[in-house]
Amino acid sequence: MVNTEHLIICEHCDCVYEKVALAKHQKTLCVRCNGVLQRYNGLTIEQRLALTFTATMLWLFANFYPVMSISLKGLKNSATLWDSVLALSQGPITFIALVAAISIIIAPAFQLVLLTWVLSFALGGRRAPGFKLCMRWLETLRPWSMLEVCLLGAMVAVFKLAGLLDVLPGIGLFALAVLSLMMIRIAGRDIRELWDIL
Repeated sequence: MVNTEHLIICEHCDCVYEKVALAKHQKTLCVRCNGVLQRYNGLTIEQRLALTFTATMLWLFANFYPVMSISLKGLKNSATLWDSVLALSQGPITFIALVAAISIIIAPAFQLVLLTWVLSFALGGRRAPGFKLCMRWLETLRPWSMLEVCLLGAMVAVFKLAGLLDVLPGIGLFALAVLSLMMIRIAGRDIRELWDIL
C-alpha cells in the first residue's frame, strides 16, 4: 500500500502536492489555482485546548448576556442572540430563524464541543474515540458557523439605531466580537493539522 501521508490535495482544483514544513508567517499556494494549501499555525495542543475553553466561556457570555440595550423616553429593552432568533420565529420568515439559530448558536456550540473532545484526548497523545467522525463534522460545520456575519449585522444595527434611540452595546456584543476572532483561529482551516499530529 502506498503511503500518502506526505501528500496534500488542493481543495479547489484537486492538484496533489507534497507537504512542506513551514516557518512563521509562511503559507503554500497551489500553482494551478492559487488556493491556500497550508498555512503556518504555531499553536500547540495545550494552547488550542486553552483557547477552546476560553471560546466556550465567550460563547456563554455571547448567548446569555445582552448584545445591546436600547432606551427611549424611559423605556428600556435589551436583546440577546436567543431573543433575536425568537423574534425572527414570530414573523413570516420562520425558516430564517432556524438558519440564524444554526449559524450563530448551534454550529459554534457543536464546534466547541467537538474541539474540546478531540483536544482533550490529544493532550494525552492519543486519538479521541470517534476521531474521524469528529474531524469530518468539524469540517462540515465550518461554513455553517457565521458568527462574523452576526457580528457585522449587530454592529450595523447599533450604528443605525444610535441616531434614533439611546443604544448601549452589551457584554454579549463584546464577547461575540472576541469569539468570532477566536473561532477563526481555533476552528478554521488549520484544524486539519490534527490529522497529522495524531
